[in-house]
Amino acid sequence: MDEHLLRLRPPVWLPLLVVVIAGGSYIAGKHIEVRGYQPTTISVDGEGKVTAVPDIAELTFGVATGPRKTAKAAMDILTTTMNASFESVKALGIEEKDISTELLYLNPSYDWSDGQQTLRGYEANQQLRVKVRDLDKVSDVLSAVTNAGANQAGGVTFTIDDPQALRAEAREKAIQNAQEKAQVLADQLGVNIVKLQNFSEGGGYSPPMPYMAKAMEGVGGGTMDAGVPLPPGEQEIQVNVNMTFEVRK
Repeated sequence: MDEHLLRLRPPVWLPLLVVVIAGGSYIAGKHIEVRGYQPTTISVDGEGKVTAVPDIAELTFGVATGPRKTAKAAMDILTTTMNASFESVKALGIEEKDISTELLYLNPSYDWSDGQQTLRGYEANQQLRVKVRDLDKVSDVLSAVTNAGANQAGGVTFTIDDPQALRAEAREKAIQNAQEKAQVLADQLGVNIVKLQNFSEGGGYSPPMPYMAKAMEGVGGGTMDAGVPLPPGEQEIQVNVNMTFEVRK
């Protein structure tokens, strides 16, 4: 083989040098990450509360016919009495969109004697839910429907029609509470808060259990005084948050 060709062949260490240089250029242009690095964090809870007076009342009323000889007789009584009650509610300015059916049924009624079942008749029941936007009218509505013949009334619940704005206010207070706790803890530990790593939220708005009024016996068998006191009181919206922060010396 020609001597000149042998002399032109690159030395064996040259490819290795090229690889090292190329690798160094790649590393120089990258951020070197240490795998498995876990930042130091602190986790705190925050609580925010807002109280407000309810602006909506929801109540239920209905008619139970008791046993009647025929299904038609039961439904006739139910229809007549419920129509009268419905119209009495509308007369107080309640819009139809705020009146909805809770339940409606027609069932056979039986007597039992010596293990024997005897058909007693048929009974019908219907209940409506009414949303009252003027709280001064709650007692008037209850009085009107019972005077019209409804023999089941009560289940008054006071609620906040749009709690989302109040929830946002409570959330803001909860976040501020958590941030203040985190800063105090960081100062005590001698570290600095770098950034927020995690956030979670809980709590919310739960309307109270309704006031229950005793059902009255018999169709049109009772009235309810319009002066019955039904104070709405105040309700609380609470938001709880958990915030995790990365900290460094």
